[in-house]
Amino acid sequence: MGKVVRLYWGYMVTAALIVGWSQQWALPIIAALSVAVSAYAGFQVPVWCGAVNRDKKTYCRENAYGVLMGCRRRQHRWQKIKLIVTRSKAGDFSRAVFPTTKEKFNAFLGLGGLLSAIAAVVATVATG
Repeated sequence: MGKVVRLYWGYMVTAALIVGWSQQWALPIIAALSVAVSAYAGFQVPVWCGAVNRDKKTYCRENAYGVLMGCRRRQHRWQKIKLIVTRSKAGDFSRAVFPTTKEKFNAFLGLGGLLSAIAAVVATVATG
């Protein structure tokens, strides 16, 4: 049970974030939950690596943590982040970062958390 909670705590925080927006919790709490969801999706959620292999045709299928991070191989660790920063084909980027439906869902989760954090900060500033 402890391992499951340690691996998938971000989904529970996501559920709390949804409840927080629907129940109109305090905006600093919503902002903190949003940042936690984004950090979980970007750096801790269990996914496949998806980095481009040396043959430039296949993608790594080893386990990794976070949509933005690679597997245990040193070359793969920052390859996905480099794809975001450097100019590359959109297809290469999308296949490396989102190789399966699970990664697409987790990327959507991270983006939703990021947008939620921005909305909470803007609402806090706007309301004073």
